[in-house]
Amino acid sequence: MSSVGAGSSLQVHAVRFGPGQELLGSLQAFVEKRGLRAPFIITCVGSVTTAKLRLANATATNTNQVMHLSGRFEIVSLVGTLNPDAHLHICLSDGEGRTFGGHVLGDLEVFTTAEVVLGEAVDLTFSREMDGRTGFPELVVRSKTEEELKALGF
Repeated sequence: MSSVGAGSSLQVHAVRFGPGQELLGSLQAFVEKRGLRAPFIITCVGSVTTAKLRLANATATNTNQVMHLSGRFEIVSLVGTLNPDAHLHICLSDGEGRTFGGHVLGDLEVFTTAEVVLGEAVDLTFSREMDGRTGFPELVVRSKTEEELKALGF
């Protein structure tokens, strides 16, 4: 599996999502509409009323370790990459300060707001390819030049 360790120029995008919007789908639509090829979350603050998270003890053969949350939760942290197969992790806190976190599967319905700052590594492209060692599609980083050559069949 190929992976580039090179640096890149950075472009920053900011967006706010409002009540009732599904955050993961909205972020993916934002990325697709703007044609971002190596996007990632820089920061996010806001709140959600629902969340569907895959827990840390899930494996490639046992992916049903899922938590469904419903209530009012502050987004304490949201991190990850937003290529077509987004890989995001979130940490949420409830009204008593208890935290819950995991791999985002969706159902992140915005409660009041979700203010997100995205970065794009403009000289790179992100994709996901199956990794036999983990059993999951894992991040592959390529330079734009490498990606353009691959598209041409080289």
